[in-house]
Amino acid sequence: MISLCHRHAALHRLRADRRGATIIEFAMVIPVLMFLLMGGFDLLHQVYAQSILDGALQKAARDSAIEGGATNASAFDQQVWNMVKIVAPGATYQATRKSYSTFQAIKPEVFTDKNSDGLCNNGEIFTDINGNGTWDADPGLTGQGGAEDVTQYTMTVTYTRLFPVARLMGWPATMSIASTTLLKNQPYDSQRVPVANPNGVCK
Repeated sequence: MISLCHRHAALHRLRADRRGATIIEFAMVIPVLMFLLMGGFDLLHQVYAQSILDGALQKAARDSAIEGGATNASAFDQQVWNMVKIVAPGATYQATRKSYSTFQAIKPEVFTDKNSDGLCNNGEIFTDINGNGTWDADPGLTGQGGAEDVTQYTMTVTYTRLFPVARLMGWPATMSIASTTLLKNQPYDSQRVPVANPNGVCK
C-alpha cells in the first residue's frame, strides 16, 4: 500500500509538473487565432478587390466619355473585368450605364403633390425631364448618352470568398462589391437634350 505521504508527494509533483502545458495552451488558442487571421485576410482581400474595381472603372469611364464611347461600352466593361478577375477569379459582373442631361438632373422628377401622400398620382402635374411621358424617380436614360451628357457608370462584381471563415460565421459564401462613377461626356458634338415637358400628368 502506498502511504498517505507518498500519495500527497505524488500529487504535489503532478501539480507542479508543467511539461506539456504549452502544447495544450497552443491547441486551445490556435483555432481562435486562425479564425481571426482568416477573417482579417478575407477583409483585406475585399478591400484590395474594391480598390482594383474603383481604379479600373474610373479609367473605363474616362475612355467611354470620348466620341464613340457609346459603341464601345462592352469593350470598356471587359477592360474593367480583365483587371478585377485577376484578384477575384471565377467572379461574375453586371455593368449599367445611365445618362442625364446635367448633374442637376440626377434626382426624381419634380411633381406637385396635391394630396401630400408622397406619390405622383391622381392627375398631379410633374416635369417630364426625359420625355417618356411617365413620372420617374430616376429620369436617367439607359446607355452612355451623347456629347456633354452626364453618365452614371456602375459595375457590380460577385465572387466566391477565398477563405472559409464566412461559412463558419453563417455568412454567404459569395461577396458582392460595387463601384459607381459620374462623368461628363466630352463636347465632341452638340448636346441633344430632351425637351422637358412641365405639364406631365401622373396616372
